[in-house]
Amino acid sequence: MSKELEFLSHSVARGKLSRRDFLGRAAALGVSAAFANTLLSDAARAEGPVKGGMLKAGLQGGESSNVLDPALNLSQVNFSFGKCWGELLVELKPDGGLENRIAEEIGSSPDAKTWTMKIRKGIQFHDGKEVAPADVMATLERHADEKSKSAALGILQGIDTMKVDGDAVVVTLKDANADFPYLMADYHLVIQPNGGKDNPNAGISAGPYKVTVNEPGVRYGGEKFANYWQGDKLGHADQVEIVVINDPTARTAALQGGQVNMINRVEPKIVDLIKRVPGVTIQTVSGRGFYPFNMFCDTAPFDNNDLRMALKLAMDRDEMLDKILRGYGEVGNDMPVNKAYPLFSDDIEQRKFDPEKAAEFYKKSGHSGSILLRTSDVAFPGAVDAAQLYQQSCAKAGIKIEIKREPGDGYWSEVWNKQPFSLSYWGGRATQDQMYSTAYISSADWNDTRWKRPEFDKMVIAARGELDEAKRKKMYRDMGLMMRDEGGLLVPFFNQYIDASGKGVQGWVNNPAQEMCGGYALAMCWLEA
Repeated sequence: MSKELEFLSHSVARGKLSRRDFLGRAAALGVSAAFANTLLSDAARAEGPVKGGMLKAGLQGGESSNVLDPALNLSQVNFSFGKCWGELLVELKPDGGLENRIAEEIGSSPDAKTWTMKIRKGIQFHDGKEVAPADVMATLERHADEKSKSAALGILQGIDTMKVDGDAVVVTLKDANADFPYLMADYHLVIQPNGGKDNPNAGISAGPYKVTVNEPGVRYGGEKFANYWQGDKLGHADQVEIVVINDPTARTAALQGGQVNMINRVEPKIVDLIKRVPGVTIQTVSGRGFYPFNMFCDTAPFDNNDLRMALKLAMDRDEMLDKILRGYGEVGNDMPVNKAYPLFSDDIEQRKFDPEKAAEFYKKSGHSGSILLRTSDVAFPGAVDAAQLYQQSCAKAGIKIEIKREPGDGYWSEVWNKQPFSLSYWGGRATQDQMYSTAYISSADWNDTRWKRPEFDKMVIAARGELDEAKRKKMYRDMGLMMRDEGGLLVPFFNQYIDASGKGVQGWVNNPAQEMCGGYALAMCWLEA
């Protein structure tokens, strides 16, 4: 059976058999759709990418207020476009390991406090200048500066000193951090000429595509960079384009009609319908992304932990997973990490829906009146329905939730991280330390629950420097429990990424770190001849 499938998959790659026919034969042989699609991707890569043409993506997650500055990258459109034109020191691979990019080597002192990053020679920026260690250091300096408002500020605050030493950048940390190389994979840390200090919005880095179109909230485009340092490894199309389509119905129609080759954020409730569309493939992968309800711990009435606990216990997670994600995910436990992370403790009791206990905590909090919850279609697929479902479960505990549906344009700039109770999404991070450091230490710019606990900060720092895995796992367990029971994070579920590719798209590689092949779909994929 394996030889027959291998032959058939290569027939698809050579254009002698349709994908639909292949999947039909594979199903007849008892092969799962997921395994069959993996065979197709492997066969397509073995045949070699087809060069040329244009790849288009229709993506949710773009606003008129967006800028190209990687420090301010906070939505999916800029994230994916940044993977087209930007280049990092290292990149997180689908298997969770690191791939060296601009950093040719990274090594540390025995105590994990001094890290030396050898910078690869011969890499060109889009403006023709060669990437130098000074550019790398300047990039880290800019993102570590509070004035930059960089989302990477939280993970860089452990840096004590930096210096250029020949062809390397040497970073000395205030405290040991065994995960330091993983921090350098943060998608905000795009290496720019002089670190972006001169013009962070220029869109100049060393990625496979040069920026040609920048119409915030509307359209973005790039053309193949002739001097891309990895040659033909990435960037198979001559041109790439992202069209911002925040409306899910319009986004799906654009894929069905062939106006775009791929889309993100397919709504779970229509997955079965999309699967029937000829030439369209649903791409799903489980990972570390989650869809939270964020409460500001420093703002009334959410500064009362009894109220926060009431709101957590009033969440029917199983119903939410079933009706909103249609099973494309797993229940959450009011912490930002799950079993996809190394050193995760799976023995922490799962919080359950308990309206009676929620009512007790609510009464104890002393609060009365309605609680305003803000949501929007762009928060995550099904976010408005999720808010309404939560409103119903809270009512069973005597808690009145008022829902305000916000417009998509401006949601990430005017609502998220600015209003005290709102829905959001997180794509997850490479390690637990990076997740906590990005969003939950007191000084993090993206601390979207206003969780500010010096004790918690000390635990994060201590865990970074603990080289004994058993001890470190115990520390992360304690941190998770503290956040679960005292934090402002309400996590109903961890989501699967659900993307879709259109007719003839080859080379797709699912990445549990992020949607759209970890953001690289436009750079990795090609259209079959």
